[in-house]
Amino acid sequence: MSMVSAPYAHYEGASFYRSKKWSIGEGEIGGKAKGVAFAAEALQTNPLGKCIDFPRVSYVLTTEVFNDFMVRNNLEPVVRSAENFEEIERAFEAANFSESLRDTLVNILLDIDTPVAVRSSSVLEDDLAFSFAGKYSTRFFGNSGDLEYRLHRFERAIKLVYASTFNPSAKEYRRRHGIKLAQERMAIIIQPIVGRERGQLYYPELAGVAFSKVYRRPSPRVKREEGLLRLCFGLGTRAVARANAKVFYLSLPGLRVEGNRASDIIAHAQDEFDYIDLKRGFFLSNRIDMALDHIVTHHKNAYSFLELSDGEMFYMLHGGIVSDIQKMWPVMTFSNFPRRFSTFFEKICCLLKLMEEKAGLAVDLEFTYETEDDRLALVQMRPLATFEEWGDVEIPQIPSERIVLRGNRMISNGKLMGVRHLVYVDPKLYMEMREFVQIARAVGKANEKLSGERYILVGPGRWGSTNPLLGVPVSYGEISGCGCIVEVSIPSAGVVPELSYGSHFFLDLDTDKILYLPVFCGEHGNICNEQWFEKTPFFVGEHEAVRIYEGNFGVYLNGEREIGVIVDET
Repeated sequence: MSMVSAPYAHYEGASFYRSKKWSIGEGEIGGKAKGVAFAAEALQTNPLGKCIDFPRVSYVLTTEVFNDFMVRNNLEPVVRSAENFEEIERAFEAANFSESLRDTLVNILLDIDTPVAVRSSSVLEDDLAFSFAGKYSTRFFGNSGDLEYRLHRFERAIKLVYASTFNPSAKEYRRRHGIKLAQERMAIIIQPIVGRERGQLYYPELAGVAFSKVYRRPSPRVKREEGLLRLCFGLGTRAVARANAKVFYLSLPGLRVEGNRASDIIAHAQDEFDYIDLKRGFFLSNRIDMALDHIVTHHKNAYSFLELSDGEMFYMLHGGIVSDIQKMWPVMTFSNFPRRFSTFFEKICCLLKLMEEKAGLAVDLEFTYETEDDRLALVQMRPLATFEEWGDVEIPQIPSERIVLRGNRMISNGKLMGVRHLVYVDPKLYMEMREFVQIARAVGKANEKLSGERYILVGPGRWGSTNPLLGVPVSYGEISGCGCIVEVSIPSAGVVPELSYGSHFFLDLDTDKILYLPVFCGEHGNICNEQWFEKTPFFVGEHEAVRIYEGNFGVYLNGEREIGVIVDET
């Protein structure tokens, strides 16, 4: 299907907000707001709309408001001369809005009586060619307290989203894709957070992202055309980040990609959840085990996604026999969810098909779900970044000593030849030294040094993880030049790769056509050639845990046979 001729490409969406008087300013509404409007209009004219909820109201500050703010506060010179992003943020926070805009913001606060999400909606965000996934900011606030305090929090959230236009990851993304800053302008979409008040906490019971196509399959049995979803308990922030969330492939909802061993299930299970603290008015997180009493008290169907484990077995919260609950801990397994809530999967599949049909291309949805009344709410819709697979890739016959890395799970088709450099983070040093931030910055320096060429990046666990114990916490700008990313497990430390497909991280891989290879050390068919890494000459990066190998490397990934290898072809 031609992306250019797709209906979504010609959709503007501004009239949707202006007809309801939800648009502030005469400028553009941006990609994210356009997606919300498109989805809302599609549901209004389809019977499916009767069983799908939608945010009651979504205001948009158009690009005209952003431009006026920049001019009014003379911020262009600050953006050009600032030595770091923190300086830009401080300048934006100190800037002022016009009195007329402040009056408008007060009226918005009087109209929305729930916690609020202030989201970026730049002109190129969620574009057909550029996702800008996770590059700009979203700010949550509790919308509690007196009106003056709420207005202060609201204004600050807007200013920080505006400032995020110039953050390092966004700047690097534009540079990599040849986008001039003049082509990109920021709008903002303001939405009431879809959720419910539960004690002093506010959040949806479940939230996630769904995709109408699967471009990176864990198994040939998974059908590309039936999509997948990532589901988490609480606010959906963990579904789009490289945090643990439950993955369901819609053609095989019972498939456990993480494996069936208790240790593997626990290692991949969500261990924290996000919410708005209504008393303090802030976005916060808590551990699942610390919040067990709260979850059981406020969620009648908790047993459909939560079980207790002793590390060997799982026990249901209701109906199971647990001899000593003190020796158990809660695990978000979602084991009973597909059976108990089959209507949820039916609605998601219908919604994906409808939006794909209306948009004329593959789509990516954000949603929330309440199990007690079986209510599904659509929060966002955007085009899904396409992943251009190679045809069947032939794996070359090569001596075992020349195989640097080999994996046999979660492989897509792809090939990269004549690669001159391989950047390697030593897993042992990474875990022993625990200088996670310094190592991440050193990777960024290597990326900068190799600017202009596609290199192979190898390291422990999940690149870009929000938890450094699970992987190197790099930002997009620190790995933007790589052509293939490899995640290596450390079984002794519980560090494992994860195909967090649908996260902002993997949307970047798809958009930038970066190949991905996970290597599960110790498992049959997986190789991490430690002898090669130790005996092959290398340069030490700006941290001793970072090594740079120079040579002639090839990457061969065959998704049909589920084999991926990186070879030394020197």
